Amino acid sequence: MTIYVILFLGLLNWTCFMSSRVLMSLYAIELGASAAAIGLLIALYGLGPLLLSVQAGKISDRIGSYRPIVLGSAGLAVGLVIPYLSRGLPVLYAAALIIGVALVFLNIALQHLIASFGGAEQRTRNVSYQSLAIALGGLIGPLLVGISIDHQGHVPTFLYLALTVAASCAGWWLCRRLVPRSEPTTKPDAGGGAFGMLAQPRMRSVIISSALVVAGVDLYTFYMPIYGHSIGLSANMIGVVLGAHATAQFVVRTLLPRLVRRWGEDSVLAAAMFTAGAIFLLFPFVEKVAFLLLLSFGLGLGLGVGQPLSVIMTYNRAPVGRTGEALGLRFTLVNLTHMVIPLAFGTIGSALGLATVFLANSALMLGGGYAHRQSSKGKPV
Repeated sequence: MTIYVILFLGLLNWTCFMSSRVLMSLYAIELGASAAAIGLLIALYGLGPLLLSVQAGKISDRIGSYRPIVLGSAGLAVGLVIPYLSRGLPVLYAAALIIGVALVFLNIALQHLIASFGGAEQRTRNVSYQSLAIALGGLIGPLLVGISIDHQGHVPTFLYLALTVAASCAGWWLCRRLVPRSEPTTKPDAGGGAFGMLAQPRMRSVIISSALVVAGVDLYTFYMPIYGHSIGLSANMIGVVLGAHATAQFVVRTLLPRLVRRWGEDSVLAAAMFTAGAIFLLFPFVEKVAFLLLLSFGLGLGLGVGQPLSVIMTYNRAPVGRTGEALGLRFTLVNLTHMVIPLAFGTIGSALGLATVFLANSALMLGGGYAHRQSSKGKPV
C-alpha cells in the first residue's frame, strides 16, 4: 500500500512537471520567442539541477527523503503559478529556473526513497513502477495541456498545473504517517568525493549514457511541439503525438524486467540508444500525422527504458552509504547535458533549421550507444 501512495503523489508532481515543459515551449512560441530563446528556456530548467544535484543527494543521505520531497513539491507549485500572475518571456525564464531547483530535491529524494525499499529484486520492481508512473504522467500531461490550451489558453493552464501540485503537497502532509522516512546514512563510504565515482568505468559509462538518453527525451519534448507548429499541427494534435511517445514508454517499461533478464542491463541500454538514433534520423523528413505518430511511438520504445534502467544501474553500482550522492551525480551530468545541448541546438536550429536539431540528436544517440557497448565489453572509448 505504501509504495502505491508514494507513486500516486509522485505521479501528480511528474505529470505537472512534464506538462510544464510542453506548456512553456508553446507559450514561448505564442510570445514570439526564437528557437535560440526557447533553447535558453530549456537550459534554465537544468541550471538548478546542474548546481545542486550532488548536494541534494547528500541531503537525502543525511536526513532522509520526506522533507526534501515536500519542499520540492511546494517549490514546483510556486514556479508554475508565476506565469499566471505575471506575463512575458523573462517571467518564463524565472519560472523555469524555480521549477528546475524544486525538481532537484523532489526527484532525487523520490528516487532515493523508492529505490531504498527492499533488496535488489524489489528495487527493480519498484523503480519499474516509478518509471511507469512517469510514463503515465508523460501520456496524460501533454494531452490535457493541449486540450486546455485550445479551450482555455496558455495562462489559465499554468494555474491548473499549480493547483494540482498544491494538492499533491497537501497529500504528502496528510499521508505523512503512511510514507516512511528513508533511513539517513550515518557512515558514508569515504573516498574520492562525488566526482571521484566517475573514475569507476562502469559507473561513468552508465551516468554518461543516462545523460544522453534523458537529453534526447527532453529535446524531443521541446522541439517536437516547435516542429509540429511549423507544419501546421494544432496544440491538441501535438499533444496526441507526444502522447504516442509516452504510451510507448509505458508499454516498454512493463517489459523492462523481462528484457533485462533476457539480454542484460548493458545490452538493453545500448540497443535503446541505437533505436532512438535511427528514428531521430527520420523525424524531420515526415509531416503526415500518421507517420509522426508511428515514429513518436517507436522513439518512446527506444528511449523509454533509458531512465529507469540508468537509475537502477546507478543505485546498484554506488559506493555503500552514498546512493543519494550517486543519484545526485547522475542528475548533475544529466542537467549539464540539459544546459549545453539545448543552447547549442537552439543556435543550430536558428541558423540551419529544425531538421539539424533532430539530425544532431541522432548522432548523439548513435555515438552514445556505440560508446556504451564498447565500455560494457571492457574496451576503452
